Formats: sequence, structure tokens, C-alpha cells
Amino acid sequence: MITGTSHASPVSPHTVGDALDHARGALEAAGLPDARREADELYAALVGRAASAAWLERAQPAPASLGARLDEAVRRRAAGWPQAYAAGRANFRGHWLTVDHRVLIPRPETEGLVDLVLEWMRGEAAERRVAPVVADVGTGSGAIAVALALESPAGRIVATDRSCGALEVARANVAEHGVASRVALVRGHLLTALGPGRCDVVVSNPPYIARSDWERLEPSVRDFEPREALDGGSDGLDAIRELVLAARTALRAGGLLVVEVDAPRAGRVAELVAAAGLAPHAVLEDLFGRPRYVRARRPADGSD
Repeated sequence: MITGTSHASPVSPHTVGDALDHARGALEAAGLPDARREADELYAALVGRAASAAWLERAQPAPASLGARLDEAVRRRAAGWPQAYAAGRANFRGHWLTVDHRVLIPRPETEGLVDLVLEWMRGEAAERRVAPVVADVGTGSGAIAVALALESPAGRIVATDRSCGALEVARANVAEHGVASRVALVRGHLLTALGPGRCDVVVSNPPYIARSDWERLEPSVRDFEPREALDGGSDGLDAIRELVLAARTALRAGGLLVVEVDAPRAGRVAELVAAAGLAPHAVLEDLFGRPRYVRARRPADGSD
């Protein structure tokens, strides 16, 4: 669970450099090993720019509101909060998103899901000259939905989640990035919220941690991030089993399914996909060389 914050005295800095120096000192006092980098990254998240902004903007005046926000982020980080939760912001594919304990922190691995959908859209979808309908299942912060709305020709994106809190966070991010006209946020379990009709793409980062692995997770994940977005049941495959079967029905002929999975279970997920009649399918590696994504297609003959 999220713990309380420490009680470092707030500061009213004259410049960004003053604010960063104070932040670094507080983080060093809390025992963080790379306090300068941590302070720079917290600042970057708060202002929504690259980490280099902490150096380039050091001489600029620091509004009192910025000093207060950085001070609060530092107190949270010193108390052990993950950096993204401490700042309340996370970067996903260059897009800054609001995040808090109601949603998973978007990770680089999940950016690969977006790449796989974009690859498909540049290929078959472009040849068909259609504006694909995408279902982002278990949207959390809305990271995938927002990225696809900003980067792809998708005509409509339906982002589902069963958590009201997660949908509140996603709604804020959709509004901030100006894509509310293209992203529909719907509460419901997996694809049951999609309603009648078919979609061209189902993309998801579902819960896939086996319950037996829970206590072995890093404390920054286990103690802070929402368990319902991580716990995949006794073998980590509960949500994926349901999703694969539902996608077989929801996808149009030739439609794409892309799922992020736990590397040790990627082969088993591929078997589930094949058993559901989705083919061809492939297990693909993430940027760290680990089997991370299962990609499959609904047969083009359209048979049910």
C-alpha cells in the first residue's frame, strides 16, 4: 500500500537551479543513490519535458507553484514512492500522462504493443484504405489508446477497463491530449464492454503475474501498483484465456490481436491463441530480447 510522506521543509526557490539543488539535497538525505538524476527526472516530469530541461532551464525563475510541486514530489520519492507516482506523471512514447496508484505505470515494453499495431496499420489496413476500429482492453492510464489516437489512422478507439478509478485517469489523459473525439472510454470486463459489432484490432496489456509470483515482485511494484491490473490468477493466464476467446468473436475477418505477456508464459499463450483458432500467430521479443508479445490474426475466411 502507499505509505505516508516525509516532512522536509518546503522551499521557495528563486530559480529552477535553486529548486533542483534543494530537491537533490533532500533526496540525498533520504539515501537515494543517484539524487541528482532523480531530481532532474522529477523536474522533467512535472514540466513535461526531456530530462535535459533540468540543466537547460537552471537559470530561469522558478514559480512558487513549481517549487511546491517539486517539494511534494521529492517528499513522496523519499518515502519510497515510485518516481512516476511521486511526480504524478509518466512518459509513454514521448507523450506525458497523468498517473497515480489507480493505474499501472506505463513501461517501455508496452510501447512495443503500439509499434506492432502501427506496423499492421501501415500494411494491410493501408492497403484496404479503411480507418480501423481498435479495442484497447484494460486501458489503465489510457497510454495505448492515447498513443494510437495521436500516431495512427485509427478511425475509432474503444478503451475498456473495469476500474472506475482507472477510467478517471484515462479520461484526464484523453482530454489533455485532445483525442476525446476518437477515444471512447467504456467500463467493463475485457471485451464485454465493447458491445455488438466487430473491431479490426484488439490490443491489450492484461494482468499476467501468477499469484505464486506475487511476493517475489519488486516492492515498488507489489506495494504501490494496483493488484487487479497485475494479478493473472493461479497461473497468470486467467485474463488472457478469456481475452483470447473473446477476441476470436470480436475481431473482423483478418483482424489483429496483440497481447503483452509474461516472458516465461509466452509459449503457453501462443498455444491458447492457436487453440482458439487465431492464425497465423507469432511470439515476438521486446527491446530487451525477451519473448513479450503474442501476435495473431482472425482467419481471413471470416468463419466463426
